[in-house]
Amino acid sequence: MQDSLYVALSAQMALERRLDTIADNVANANTVGFRATGVKFEDVVSGTGQKSVSFASSGKTYLSGAHGSLSETGNPFDFAIQGDAWFAIDTPAGTVMTRDGRFSMNENGELMSIEGHPVLDAGGAPIQLDPRNGPPKAGADGSLRQNDQLVGSIGLYNFDPGQNFVRYGNSGIVPSRTPEPVTDRSDVGIAQGFVEESNVNPVLEMTRLIMVQRAFENTAALMRQTDSSTDEAIKTLGSKS
Repeated sequence: MQDSLYVALSAQMALERRLDTIADNVANANTVGFRATGVKFEDVVSGTGQKSVSFASSGKTYLSGAHGSLSETGNPFDFAIQGDAWFAIDTPAGTVMTRDGRFSMNENGELMSIEGHPVLDAGGAPIQLDPRNGPPKAGADGSLRQNDQLVGSIGLYNFDPGQNFVRYGNSGIVPSRTPEPVTDRSDVGIAQGFVEESNVNPVLEMTRLIMVQRAFENTAALMRQTDSSTDEAIKTLGSKS
């Protein structure tokens, strides 16, 4: 009986974690550049032979690789990545990867993220523009021109978020390893005047939320039933002593 109680408890802990990720996904359904979080669970086997018991693991999070749709804004400082790559920004937490391309130019000509962090080029250096020459024109490869002169290039990077990744801000990811700049890839580029929407499907997430809630309720009912059976067994054994 105790084994079934522990199995149910491990299931509830797993469901609670899944519930937390679904809630976070729904909350960021309208966050530019946001990638949804998923959780992968595995069986943890205790004991051997006929006495082995399978428990639910606490789960490992992973980042959805699905692309969000592109939304046209017409703002020359908005950029969307086409393909599998990321922007890099310099933050107090170090270099952070993001798909949020809502940038701006400050009074010193630095290209900044929406949170006020410098945007980096392929060499990892902040991008410096000429504040007197207005918004740059971006090529599909990320090159930036002002007055038809090449003044810089937005860096595009590859990196593997891995499991149990760390978020930064709304849509940033702190890489566990040094990201690699994208080079010579025709399937990766930049669209100026666009932003990438969140890849969260609210309808699908709400469906998952309902399923998790029902599973949580069923597990709670099983735990109550197991607890009741244990009480009855104790009473029966106590009456015979």
